[in-house]
Amino acid sequence: MLDLLRDPRVETTVLDNGLAVTTVALPHLHTAVSALFVKVGARFETPADNGLSHFVEHMLFRGTERYRTSLELNTAVERLGSTLHAETGRDYTLFQLSLEADHIPASIELLGELVGQPRFDDIELERELVLEEINEDYDEHGVEINADDIARGIVFEDHPLGQRIIGPRSNVERFTAADVRRHFAAFYGAKNANLCVAGPIEHGPVVEQAARALAKLPAGKRADVPAAPPPIDGPLLHHVKDAGSQTSLSVLFRAIPELDPAYVSLVALVRVLDDGMSTRLHYTLADQKALAYSIHAAIEPLADAALFEITSATANAKVPSLVRELFALLDGLRHGQVTNDELAKARVRYRYETLASIDDASAMAGWFGGTALYYPPPTLSERLAQMAKVTIDDVVRVAEQVLSPKHLVLAAVGSLSRARLGELRQAVSDWR
Repeated sequence: MLDLLRDPRVETTVLDNGLAVTTVALPHLHTAVSALFVKVGARFETPADNGLSHFVEHMLFRGTERYRTSLELNTAVERLGSTLHAETGRDYTLFQLSLEADHIPASIELLGELVGQPRFDDIELERELVLEEINEDYDEHGVEINADDIARGIVFEDHPLGQRIIGPRSNVERFTAADVRRHFAAFYGAKNANLCVAGPIEHGPVVEQAARALAKLPAGKRADVPAAPPPIDGPLLHHVKDAGSQTSLSVLFRAIPELDPAYVSLVALVRVLDDGMSTRLHYTLADQKALAYSIHAAIEPLADAALFEITSATANAKVPSLVRELFALLDGLRHGQVTNDELAKARVRYRYETLASIDDASAMAGWFGGTALYYPPPTLSERLAQMAKVTIDDVVRVAEQVLSPKHLVLAAVGSLSRARLGELRQAVSDWR
């Protein structure tokens, strides 16, 4: 077990304007990360504003008062040896720079400039780029073909968690600079953000630099989180016809949230199913039955909810067989067919990845900065201690709870014949 002395030193200071500044001391590393997490995303949007968080994130790249254009801004970042990475999710938005530790003060200054003095210029150029991004998820007739987003829309129905992060084309086409500034003012306050710096750094100098660079950021207020909706009744199957020789599958189950005491058992469950080429999902369905070239399982935690997700793409003719065999694997987990060897291997691999995360400044910033937008993250040693206590009974219990037909949503995007689609529907309806 990882002892407490190996946990990185994590310190947090709250500035006068309400911005939380967290440092994760990783003295063994040679590089560092400055990351600003903002509590804004699709979850906080109305249908009319859906996609606006993502659009604001894009617009922030269009220059600041000091760096007047996107070229000047990106050049300033790249002179530090870094790249300005940004992403918008359902629960939060991230801006991050990875660089040498000596450049941390300059990186904090840049983040302060980015969110403190944005120009929001060139909106029409950015609109065209986002519309091009949207095109990846729709066919030439405007039909959505992103199986992952389709499945999430079914799982969460009309709740904001079911909205697409990028939003619908109609919204992006009409967003104005006034909309961008309104959304930015509502969510980009100091109280609604966390700055996390991870690497071979010291807390005091980071706080001093943050106070200089971000002290003028308006306090604002912490965003209220719309509670996740209750689970829907399944099983539900949705097919979208799309040309091509393969069908994309997204199989979702509404799962237990990260704060639930049984969440670590859920982590063990997904690792028993899919954590390497010797585990059930790949070995049985890909290696031995050749039903899919790749197939993966994962958990998407969403603060007060989670999704247990299985994704794959396979030849159209193989879809019914793949789904039936997948259900058989899930039945084995639900009915107690979990071995001591499988659980032991899952623990070893979880321990390795936990240790490896201490060598990853970005992972540490995400855990101690992003997670903290919603709740205090446990230490790594606490998580390892929890995993060490997980039993086979715990894994089976959570499998029975989560991997149930009543929680199933399956989205299939591909060119299925009437006969194959009928077989798929039969496989879903027969699963008990």
